[in-house]
Amino acid sequence: MNNAKINKEVRMLDVKFRAVDNEDNKMIIEGYPITFNTPATHWGMTEVIDANALKETDMSDVPLKYNHDDSHLILARTRNGSLKLEVDSIGLKMTAELIDTQSNIDIYKSIKMGLLDKMSFAFTTKEEKYDYDTDTRTILNIDKLYDVSVVDLPFYDSTSVYARNLDNSKDYYEEIKRKHLISRLSVSREELLNRL
Repeated sequence: MNNAKINKEVRMLDVKFRAVDNEDNKMIIEGYPITFNTPATHWGMTEVIDANALKETDMSDVPLKYNHDDSHLILARTRNGSLKLEVDSIGLKMTAELIDTQSNIDIYKSIKMGLLDKMSFAFTTKEEKYDYDTDTRTILNIDKLYDVSVVDLPFYDSTSVYARNLDNSKDYYEEIKRKHLISRLSVSREELLNRL
């Protein structure tokens, strides 16, 4: 029997949920539970997810949960196709179609009303590096993604999620890309100032 301990980590993310009914009356949410190269500072340390961190990640069976809670029904899952995960230049894009269970309806309505606007992900790390001068941890390679979750409290401030409307999806993603670029530019400016 293997007694090796798995050091699974959880990261709470700030996301923006918008809920708008789509024409098929499906409960579809989309967003970014992980964004690349956008630092989060907590407990006196900064953490960044490298743009190549998901290249070798096991995402074969990832559930979408609420607050990482195993006692709550799973909202969607990659294994049955109700959760789709795609890596792009911004980060990990998520699309989920929620079935009409009472708990999913409640979560969807909470997203629609802006009561739930945060996300998180649980993972193990294969490779990372530390810059001790700036107290920055850069995650270079995520080994396994255990779940993505709708949560009450964030870790990263750079993610986004909303309930999809076919008319506003394109405009919303353009706004996400713009905000992501602005946050990366402001980090670069701060880095330059620190070097002076």
